[in-house]
Parts: sequence; structure tokens; C-alpha cells
Amino acid sequence: MRSALYLPIFGELADPRAVARLSAEAEEAGWDGVFVWDHLTYREPVVDVADPWVTCAAIAAATSRVRLGPLVTPLARRRPAMVARETVTLDLLSDGRLTFGVGLGGDNSRELSATGEELDDRVRAAMLDEHLEVLRAAWRGEEVRHRGEHYVVDGIRFMPRPVQQPRIPLWVAVRAGNRRPLRRAARYDGVFPVDLTSPDQLAEIVAGVAELRGPDAGGTPYDVAVDQPAGTDPGPWAAAGATWWLVGVDWKAPTVAGVRSVIADGPPSAAG
Repeated sequence: MRSALYLPIFGELADPRAVARLSAEAEEAGWDGVFVWDHLTYREPVVDVADPWVTCAAIAAATSRVRLGPLVTPLARRRPAMVARETVTLDLLSDGRLTFGVGLGGDNSRELSATGEELDDRVRAAMLDEHLEVLRAAWRGEEVRHRGEHYVVDGIRFMPRPVQQPRIPLWVAVRAGNRRPLRRAARYDGVFPVDLTSPDQLAEIVAGVAELRGPDAGGTPYDVAVDQPAGTDPGPWAAAGATWWLVGVDWKAPTVAGVRSVIADGPPSAAG
């Protein structure tokens, strides 16, 4: 199991220069990844919020080994053509270290309703699936001719192609007990279960993904990412099927010193 920092880029971490320095320190200390939250705004007491793409670019420029990426991006509030360009550019900048986390998102912080975005979960799910179709075609370097219910990309070829082939890895966010997102996750490269409360929940999700992927997928690499607060024992989660252990910090007041403390403790031993 590999280990990563999972950073809410709020407060002191809203400065991409600070996150870049912390990422370089994490890489030096043996961590395997640095992933960041993707939000336009967040609930109180958060005020300062950074852009995840600019922050990830800063991480890529400051490091040479750690994997990185937004986790997770609500694709329904982004245009596929722009995301195609952003993801490939970041994959090139990082020399093939981007992992792209995607999901429906939510309106707990009013970042959908306050900006006129789609609120219906079913519609956003359809937008997410259609968006992913466009991305897959764009990453292949073929001319994209897509006229769907929600998006149009008419005759654009998105070159260059990503460093990573056959595609940039996609991790799909799911919640326990929801089968439809699980089917989506099974079609891609990893699953990121959110709001987990026990390893037993994770084991059910891992079993569900394995069933949906089928026996022929047994040899294909597949990631299961779990985020828990610093100090949590990763052992039971590894036993339940986690392949990535994401260590978080307090989102209400994240500080550079707090992240440095997590880095100094080193990657959890069970993740080594």
C-alpha cells in the first residue's frame, strides 16, 4: 500500500508555493503522492481557497517522483474540452505522474447552487459519464466528434497525447451502498470511497468492484484509495483492500506546520 498527503488547499495551504514546498519535503521523506481537494468555495470557517490545477502544476514543478492530482473534481461543472487540455498539459509537466479523481460533487458549500450549476444528482451523473467519454477520446489523440445531450466537441483533435498510456488513471468517487457509481468506478482505474466509517464498508466496496470488473480483470492494476486522519492505523484498511493510504489534515484550519508534522512522522509503516 502506497501513502500520500491529502490536502485541503484552504487557509495557509491556499498558497500554491507553500504546497509546492511541502510536496518537495514529502517526496524527500519517502511519501508516494500528494493529492489536493477541488472546491470553488467551502463552508465556514474556510475563507481562502486555492485552484487545484494551478496548485498541482506547482507540485509537479517542485517534485520528480510523487503522484499528484485533484481528488476529486466534480466534472459536471467543468467543460470537457478545457479539462482535456488541462489534464494532458499537467501530465506532460509532471512527466506522467497525474492521477485524476472524478465524481459528482455536491452542494454542501453552495458551490453548485451559488454558481448556477446543475443540482440534480442524476443529471450530473449523466454529465459525468458523457464528459468521461469525451476525455477518453481526446486522450487517444483522435479527432473528437461528439454531440451528446450535454456537450458538443465538433472536430477537434487534442494533441499532444498524455505521457501515460493508454490513458491518465481515473479514480472514481463512490459512497457506500450506492451501486450506480460503483459500476462507473469498475470501468476505470481506481475507486475513492468517501465518508467511510469502517474497514468493513471498504471491504464491501472492494468486493463489489471486483464482481463488476469480472474475472478477466484480475491481472489489470486497480487502485483503492482511502483517506483517514493522521494517526489512524492503516493496517485494517490495507487488509480490507486499500492500495493507497491518504493522510488528511484538519480542513477547518490547515497549516503549513500541521502538514510538516505529518510529513515528519513519515509514511505509515503499513503503507510502506
